Amino acid sequence: MAWDLRDKTVVITGGNVGIGYEIADKYLEKCAKVVILLGRNEDNGNKAFESLKERYGKDKAVFFKCDVTSDLEEIYRKIIDTYKNVDVLINNAGVLNETEIRNTINVNVTALIEWSFKFWEHMRKDKSGKGGTIINIASIYGYRVDQYVPVYQASKFAVMGFTKSLGNIENFKEFGVRVVAICPGFTETRLVVDPKTVIKDTKFKEFTKKQAWQTVEAVGIAAVEVFETAGSGTAWLIEGAKQIEQIL
Repeated sequence: MAWDLRDKTVVITGGNVGIGYEIADKYLEKCAKVVILLGRNEDNGNKAFESLKERYGKDKAVFFKCDVTSDLEEIYRKIIDTYKNVDVLINNAGVLNETEIRNTINVNVTALIEWSFKFWEHMRKDKSGKGGTIINIASIYGYRVDQYVPVYQASKFAVMGFTKSLGNIENFKEFGVRVVAICPGFTETRLVVDPKTVIKDTKFKEFTKKQAWQTVEAVGIAAVEVFETAGSGTAWLIEGAKQIEQIL
């Protein structure tokens, strides 16, 4: 089955910079109706909005300042009051800081689950929704293990388990909402500029230098292909800007 981004209303958490912004740009290239960018930094959000407006038109993007851990109800209501229907949710907001255990879980896991269920309820066809797609940005650390970032890895393993369960093909058949995950490898974003680790900090930085890095653009391109082709409950690797690969 093939999915089409044309005329879709897309919500992207953490959409004001990095991978989130690049997904917004690539989805608009595919004729999405509008991308709704959510993020905590208002300056970055306004810059992202202006850039997309210049490229695609003033009605193709909007930015709402948003903390995913506290602003779900307010932002959800604002989105639905304005756009009535959302077709795609991209759960992209995330943190990498091993010294902030609760914040890591709150952002990477709890918020992602809460936002997913909120829009899953909106989309589900058995409750008069139109169906839709939820894409969770996980990580290679959602299924690979090393010794450096156990808290971050725990959070991303949780994302993968949640995606596989909610996205189970039987749920998709019954409710009409597709749930998939993308697992980027090491990507040039602010998240990894100065990662805060507890275990072997120096060794981790040396370890990262040896990895296959990619730009955010590669992940944006992958996010288009995943949207267009992925079955519900699946997870896809994009590493070193290579072709996407189904891993689960």
